[in-house]
Amino acid sequence: MPIDRRSYVPAYRQVADDLRERIRHGELAPGQQLPGEDRLASQYDVGKDTIRDALQVLRTEGLIRTVWRRGSWVRAQPTRSRMEVRGPARVSARMPTPEERQEHDLDEGVPVLVVERDGRVEVLPSDRVELDLPGAHEA
Repeated sequence: MPIDRRSYVPAYRQVADDLRERIRHGELAPGQQLPGEDRLASQYDVGKDTIRDALQVLRTEGLIRTVWRRGSWVRAQPTRSRMEVRGPARVSARMPTPEERQEHDLDEGVPVLVVERDGRVEVLPSDRVELDLPGAHEA
């Protein structure tokens, strides 16, 4: 995909948009390694800084995982388990602490769900848990 240099959309966003679409349409499959920065820069006719910025966008969206000096891979989206939240509870979402990222083996860009109920706090990986709130769908 050529970059539209006259567009108001920055080049790194155009690259991220193209890669995101390729991931969503299965052209870049889960577990597949992305081409290296040099190759991507050549394909899109941009500098490596533009590619790095585009990859950062995809990391923060939880679409790719990058291992320093090894490359970037398309993240498989884990299967979510359902968890029923009964009784009065407060649920919020936030980015994890470094300790929570390690404990839950979270990739960059994946938030956690914080469930507070009965005086307890549970921190859950949002990409692996789907909360069922009874009565939430009643109008």
